Amino acid sequence: MQPNLTQILEVIKLGEKLKHEMRHSWLSNGRQESVAEHTWRVSLMAVLIEPYLTQKIHTSKLLKMIIIHDLVEAEAGDIPAFDTLDNQRLKEQKASNEMKAIERIRDMLGSELGTELYELWLEFEQKETYEAKVANALDKLEAQIQHNEADLSTWLEIEHEMSFLLDKHVQFDPIMQQLKSLIEQEAEAKLVDGGVDVDAIKNKLYNPSHSS
Repeated sequence: MQPNLTQILEVIKLGEKLKHEMRHSWLSNGRQESVAEHTWRVSLMAVLIEPYLTQKIHTSKLLKMIIIHDLVEAEAGDIPAFDTLDNQRLKEQKASNEMKAIERIRDMLGSELGTELYELWLEFEQKETYEAKVANALDKLEAQIQHNEADLSTWLEIEHEMSFLLDKHVQFDPIMQQLKSLIEQEAEAKLVDGGVDVDAIKNKLYNPSHSS
């Protein structure tokens, strides 16, 4: 079967939008980060961590999953995680927008390729397979790494707390837990250096009944 290169080119052009779709993350030089830059480094992390994971993983599948996951933001835009934490309506709207976007990408490509990418995107969202859990964990960890590298003044207060809420994403694999611990330690050191009361944050998160 000959590929429809015209359809493939259209999706490649769609990907260009991720180069100027901005995330709520800033680089160490003070410039705002694009979605494309985030996705690239999540992919790099996958390549570097893959040999040390406790289970054998399909690397090609993992990389495809990471890359296609954020492609929907070329149409749906990027909504920071903290915006949907306590906003069910916005969370549902985000999910709806992204579903429409991946369906359009599937239809743009057509053929088995479109179906494959659509199913990989759904697999990531469901977070049930080992590859999907790794992809999700790396996605969350890269975001924290980027925060750690940015000036503390770019952090929102909610992001101080979110630095200590990564456990649920890495519990499935001890190597991912170790990586998370290193990243969390860097975040804590940055907050302490910036005069943030980390003990109060931890007390609020881990002992909410005793916080005031």
